[in-house]
Amino acid sequence: MTSTASPLLSLPGAVAGDGVDAPVAAHYGELSREQRELVAGRGFVDLSHRGVVTVTGPDRLSWLHLLLTQHVSELPPQQATEALILSPHGHIEHALYLVDDGTTTWAHVEPGTQGELVAYLEKMKFFNRVEVADATADYAVVHLPAGSAADASAAAAVRELPHGRDLFLLRAELAAATAGYGAPSGLWAYEALRIEAHRPRLGFETDHRTIPHELGWLETAVHLQKGCYRGQETVARVNNLGRPPRRLVLLHLDGSMELLPGHGTEVRVAADGPEGRAVGFVTSSARHHELGPVALALVKRNTAVDATLLAGTVPATQDVIVPQ
Repeated sequence: MTSTASPLLSLPGAVAGDGVDAPVAAHYGELSREQRELVAGRGFVDLSHRGVVTVTGPDRLSWLHLLLTQHVSELPPQQATEALILSPHGHIEHALYLVDDGTTTWAHVEPGTQGELVAYLEKMKFFNRVEVADATADYAVVHLPAGSAADASAAAAVRELPHGRDLFLLRAELAAATAGYGAPSGLWAYEALRIEAHRPRLGFETDHRTIPHELGWLETAVHLQKGCYRGQETVARVNNLGRPPRRLVLLHLDGSMELLPGHGTEVRVAADGPEGRAVGFVTSSARHHELGPVALALVKRNTAVDATLLAGTVPATQDVIVPQ
């Protein structure tokens, strides 16, 4: 994580986030409006606290192909993808959001994880013609929502996505570059839309034993027809058996409760009462401008899909994301 607060925290109404998101604005005073602006394709989100890693050299894609869960050996220039690095036992260690511009592979990662990622990649270079760099001090990430007409020509690289564009901007020019992007929306608005879209986040939806199948990451970050990466055996075995131990769900929380259940809040089956056995935990929560209070939670696979749950003391119904 960059230890320096974003210069955009000086914008009117900016309120800093907390935890790993402390260097950027959680909101600018109008959470619902900020969400609606993003849905309408206006404004931007400051993600400058995220780590930025670059890989250059003629072997970069073939080399990354051996390390990542995604098929990237023939990744076309400007095509965005995402990928994971797994432990030998198949547990998720890193999540990378990638694009290659023809000479450099750019990735942004969770705040504070870039150092460990670069150290791992350096150990795996061997005789490959690649150079790995932690570029966080020089580049910052900004997100433009889908439909935005903002000029992204100042970006060193752009990830085009169904839900918008991730721009890699020179950190020294962050304030000047974003001045033409419209009104900012805070990270809380971005997170509410992420939760609605069921997009997992490393360190929030994951713990030390999470495997890709539990979060629906097989669809976006894992290529099931490639091999040779660390943890592949677990991916193949669980995919063939179809029985991941846990599954991600979307919780529609009781709107009469004032506080949102935080990360790690235990989830129980409501019929068992607040003293019942925990069947999972809340991973992320937010107030959505249309859905109301929502959360993602990781629950045991055999938890009944139609059961009303308790997130702490908050009743919640569930939407299936990962089938039983």
